[in-house]
Amino acid sequence: MPAPHHVVIAAFPGIELLDVTGPAELFSVASRVAGADRPGYRVRIATADGGPVASSGGVRLLADLAFAEVAPAGPADPVDTLLVAGAIELADGGRVEPVVDRPLVDWLRTVSPRTRRIGSVCAGAHLLAAAGLLDGRPATTHWLTADRLAADHPGVRVDPDPIFVRDGSVWTCAGVTSGMDMALAMVAENHGPELALATARMMVMYVKRPGGQSQFSVPLSVPADVDDPIDEVRRWIADHLTAELSLDVLAARTHLSARHFTRLFRQRTGTTPAAYVEAARLEAARRLLADGSRSLPEVAAASGLGSVETLHRVFRRRLGTTPAEYRRRF
Repeated sequence: MPAPHHVVIAAFPGIELLDVTGPAELFSVASRVAGADRPGYRVRIATADGGPVASSGGVRLLADLAFAEVAPAGPADPVDTLLVAGAIELADGGRVEPVVDRPLVDWLRTVSPRTRRIGSVCAGAHLLAAAGLLDGRPATTHWLTADRLAADHPGVRVDPDPIFVRDGSVWTCAGVTSGMDMALAMVAENHGPELALATARMMVMYVKRPGGQSQFSVPLSVPADVDDPIDEVRRWIADHLTAELSLDVLAARTHLSARHFTRLFRQRTGTTPAAYVEAARLEAARRLLADGSRSLPEVAAASGLGSVETLHRVFRRRLGTTPAEYRRRF
């Protein structure tokens, strides 16, 4: 039987449970799907002293080994993948604070050179950054703590939008469940897309959540309020992307003047009606490019962007790439 890929997930008190168990379960299912003729995954949980830790929800995790026992100097049991779980706390005023466990940060500086692939789940990116492992690299984290990551570590190129980001052997991902998307991409890197697809089917996962997909959709980027006329317009936009969505048309749906509607819309969403419509149409175009084989004119028409020229212009301005390149990547 081929030797399995050795995966270690580092945990500490207060971690988000799914940051650990989500990737662990995905690697376990991938091993079963791979069968005996291909290397599966051996997953172990490591803590500072090798003892159990309580998650943020109170569920206790039993560790398999202590940090000091990970990645021995010899080649007998090398660590292929090291994942760092994250934790957040609510501070005064409802602020969300990432937890930075200092013993884990110190250990990461020691163990990372002996690890082929390292990744963080959710706010675990703050631990990688504190250990200096994200300096000069692009990275993402949970959107709630992305601004904090950028402020605390100006040398990190923080992008709060993607589900996950890979830069060479260093991976970072967004909030909780995106750890499973990142783990699935790691399976695809090890074994190819067919095994990743079979694993996703076994877990009833949506396999096509690429790293470039937004952490949340445009309609979900602002909390919903069913009694708010601006929210009614936002829902109508999502259902009518190919319709005429000019300022006058949208304002008329709320029986407000264009000027008053624009002011309320900006207060509610933080952006203008025109920018919101363009973002919603761009999201639809990204989904169509990643999920199907429609031609660029068809994508432009179905997303409401209208022409291939507009499609290219919006992709270049907002994403810094072309529709064709986006399709090749995702």
